[in-house]
Amino acid sequence: MLTKVMHAIQDEYPDDFAWCYGCGKLNKEGNHFRTGWQGEETVTFFEPAEKYTAIPGFVYGGAIASLVDCHGTGSCSLALHRKNGHEPGSGEVPPRFVTASLNVDYLKPTPQGTVLKAVGKVEEIHPKKWKVSIEVFAGEILCATGEVVGVVMPVTFTQK
Repeated sequence: MLTKVMHAIQDEYPDDFAWCYGCGKLNKEGNHFRTGWQGEETVTFFEPAEKYTAIPGFVYGGAIASLVDCHGTGSCSLALHRKNGHEPGSGEVPPRFVTASLNVDYLKPTPQGTVLKAVGKVEEIHPKKWKVSIEVFAGEILCATGEVVGVVMPVTFTQK
């Protein structure tokens, strides 16, 4: 079973935008989520460390929400990058997204000690706004579903 994304959109983000706690490659304390294509769907894998324990044996819901959030914005970036004729590794800087809306439904307790797989289906709803429906699996168990609406990051985010 595949448990690592080889060509992640996060690898393409410029250093100024690579600090997110969830997906930033430069955040030493972060989770380093990596989002890529698996066919026409997006995928991110995550094995929560013990520090993400809710109660012994189960993952804290906030860690799952973070996974859904970053998988959603990464998926939006992948989709618009592809629409613009590019893929991760092409050398082109992808668009960066921020979260406009995040919804998570917890269906079953998520067991600790297993790799989680977030799978996303992306839909364009506006040239600068995309929606991603996400399912989070622990093995074969569907533990959570979510939806992220991402918007292209405003230029004001780059001004200090």
